[in-house]
Amino acid sequence: MEWTSHSERTVYANRWVTVAMADVELPDGRRLDHTVIRLRPVAVAAVVNEANEVLLLWRHRFITGAWGWELPSGGIAEGEDPARAAARELEEETGWRPGPMRHLLSVDPQPGISTSRHQVYWAEGATRVGPPEDAFESSRREWVPLKTVPDLIACGDVRSANAVAALLMLHRLRLG
Repeated sequence: MEWTSHSERTVYANRWVTVAMADVELPDGRRLDHTVIRLRPVAVAAVVNEANEVLLLWRHRFITGAWGWELPSGGIAEGEDPARAAARELEEETGWRPGPMRHLLSVDPQPGISTSRHQVYWAEGATRVGPPEDAFESSRREWVPLKTVPDLIACGDVRSANAVAALLMLHRLRLG
């Protein structure tokens, strides 16, 4: 049941995204054009403190018109270590410098259309180093109790796929 891509042509490209059309053959022999969105990998950072709280960003996403809690994240530069990228994003977006980062999980939020792979790292503890460099990224930065994660997800206050996956994994790891 494997699909075969015979060719691909770029429709649009900038430094963040490439949109292509692929000539795809289905298992039954039919061919169709299929959109492919190519994005660079994303580093996601979570930090949990001794009180089992996780540092989250409250932000608005204009594309969906929704507010919600998210984890700091951003693109991984060519040749950049993903754990270092996650730590950099956390510090830039929150003003907190994490302890040693450990890989938590990897997710492909939309594998049917996008190459966007999200590498999620986490740390136990962080040190406040000053105001966030990228304060425009969120309205608030708060330590949120991990025990509230399932309720926040259920009521729609956490909508980002990488944050949902990471927070549920941390909830299980830390609170059993």
